[in-house]
Amino acid sequence: MSTPFPRRFRAWIAAPAYPWVTGGALTAGAVAELIAYPASVTTTIGVLVSSASLMWRRSLPPVSVLTVAAGLLGFAGDVSLYVSIMASGLIACYTLGRSRVLHPAVTVAGGALGALCVNLVHINTWSRMDLPVPALWERGSLSLFAESLLLTVVVFGAVMMGDAVRSRAETLTERSLAQAQLIAIERRQAAEAERAAIARELHDIVSHSVSMIAVQAESATYTTPGLTPEARDGFQQIAGTARSSMAELRRLLGVLRTPQDKETVLTAPQPTLDHLAELVRQHRTVGGEAELRVTGERVPLPAVWELSAYRIAQEALTNARKHAPGARTVVEIHYGTDLLLTLRVRDDGPGPVRGQGPGAGHGLTGMRERAALVGGRLSAGAGPDGGFLVEAELPWGSA
Repeated sequence: MSTPFPRRFRAWIAAPAYPWVTGGALTAGAVAELIAYPASVTTTIGVLVSSASLMWRRSLPPVSVLTVAAGLLGFAGDVSLYVSIMASGLIACYTLGRSRVLHPAVTVAGGALGALCVNLVHINTWSRMDLPVPALWERGSLSLFAESLLLTVVVFGAVMMGDAVRSRAETLTERSLAQAQLIAIERRQAAEAERAAIARELHDIVSHSVSMIAVQAESATYTTPGLTPEARDGFQQIAGTARSSMAELRRLLGVLRTPQDKETVLTAPQPTLDHLAELVRQHRTVGGEAELRVTGERVPLPAVWELSAYRIAQEALTNARKHAPGARTVVEIHYGTDLLLTLRVRDDGPGPVRGQGPGAGHGLTGMRERAALVGGRLSAGAGPDGGFLVEAELPWGSA
């Protein structure tokens, strides 16, 4: 499908070569006109300068003042008006209005003054040519200034046309910006509405269930007869974990329900790598055997890196309790001098479940997403000495 002519014409005008092509063509036409109709030195200089200077009108709009001045000078040197002077003058006045080098009123007033000066020069030339020129105080002398009046009207029309085009372009730009801002506001409102909907669903589906787990675990220690101390401690650990999860869920709900352009005030700090020892201790209290090893110099990282590493370790320990109960788990953290944080969680359990790929499960997917969030990578599968190994490399040099 061919492009419509108006669009192709606008694209051609907007091309960088357009002023050079038109200015060069007008200069060539001026040379041909001067060859056909020789003129005085003053007129020749004015014609050539007014035509050639148009080639810089886009890169240097103030040069249009020189174009108009040279055109008036060339017209003043001869009583006849060259076509090239008329064309270059119109284009220059349009450029002055389009680029608003000066206020339109100043531009028109300057053009009118220049036209009056040219007219006075022509009146003097007519009187020296023995033409019937009435005195300025005689009747009919105003007709001598019809030339300056006509030039003023032409200058006014060209400048106003350029100024109108400029105003229209600014209006279109402002309208586009306003539409873009409106679209951005609508998208932000839609995102906030979706966040609120997610918060409601999360509250209804998860928060109530977790609170039920906490209540039932706490009540079981009192309502179930014959509990051993180990079972009672187990129920208390379940209740404590449920309450901790509820606190994190409340913070998450607060983040979801708070607009993005407002600061979210959290009731408790997000977990960091300093909380890994407590996480390993909780793993031991529920019957798992775990060890934490930290190598390298501890470097405080941004909250996103700290939280991502903590959640990866938390999920890996949860998977170890679920799929390898009683297995020995080792959590290793290494702060490398190459600005790389390495996290390994390995156990000596049975390893990956047969028939289940190394990337199966929402937990592993979530860990990979957390690693990718900070520009890292994560691998999970059978360890070199058996068991299951989760290894994450999180570069923090760009943090």
